Amino acid sequence: MDAARHATVVGVGSVLPERIVPNAWFGSFIDTSDEWIQERTGIKERHFAPDGQLTSDLAAEAARLALESARIEPGQVDLVVCATCTPDTPIPSAAVWVQRKLGIATPAFDVNAACAGFSYALSTGTAFIESGQAETVLVIGAEILSRWMDLSDRTTCILFGDGAGAVILTRSEDPGVLGSVLGADGRSAEILLIPAGGSAKPATHETVQAGDHSIRLPNGREGFKRAVIEKANACRQLLDKSGHTPDDVDLLIPHQANARIMIAVAERLGIDLARAVVDVESVGNTSAASIPIALDRAWRAGRVRPGDLVLLTSFGAGLSWGANLIRWTGPAAP
Repeated sequence: MDAARHATVVGVGSVLPERIVPNAWFGSFIDTSDEWIQERTGIKERHFAPDGQLTSDLAAEAARLALESARIEPGQVDLVVCATCTPDTPIPSAAVWVQRKLGIATPAFDVNAACAGFSYALSTGTAFIESGQAETVLVIGAEILSRWMDLSDRTTCILFGDGAGAVILTRSEDPGVLGSVLGADGRSAEILLIPAGGSAKPATHETVQAGDHSIRLPNGREGFKRAVIEKANACRQLLDKSGHTPDDVDLLIPHQANARIMIAVAERLGIDLARAVVDVESVGNTSAASIPIALDRAWRAGRVRPGDLVLLTSFGAGLSWGANLIRWTGPAAP
């Protein structure tokens, strides 16, 4: 491999559906309250997509914004990687629908690692550039989770929101994406899952009636513990192998699942909250979309500056987790 082949982030964009759903909405039909939800999650509101809006619609809009910020035309993209667990259709992939909506002809595929999906997708896009198989890669995280929730289950339905974020990776002589660490533990797959809809339990009248096509979190306490441990460990491994320490990190952007998890991860790493993005309050958990959404919102708020060392980390169903370390080479905040 050419030693000068590196991947770098040159653009970012995100979009949230217009409908805002406050915590009080859930209190109208399940036993919960705004105070209970905020205390346990840090979430005040989230966004739900309206009927007729698809995951690929959000993904394509985020992609256009990322391309605009990078000043790159859609036709310059030679690979689309979309991280999602809520595609428009089982086949073809969400990435293919995005490709069509952008009016481009390029390889396109999805990555499904649930909430860790963007970590996997960013690592994948980087590898394509470093190996010489691509020059410009569109990496997207997009979800419409509101259609996969059991609204009678207060342990899960209050957590999730819809949205999409995207970054543009291009080839660079100088490192931008400095490294990644990915992990998975299938022994704990039942901690977070959607039981039906696959070959193990195909869709039937009975599976629909039982709500088996909805997100289930039967052991939230264990999921919380593992999220803190695996995120922090992945970040430490990545910093060590990249020759950095937590003191070098200008901004930590965790997957926005739960404010308590993010604060615990920052504390384990010794990163003060002034150097961390905790943006779940108005967005909720958007799964694979959460890191690029948080990155874009932080960048537009002036919290990501040229030359900054930015640490991204995620954890989701699988169990799966990851971390990516980037030197910000994208544009200055608008």
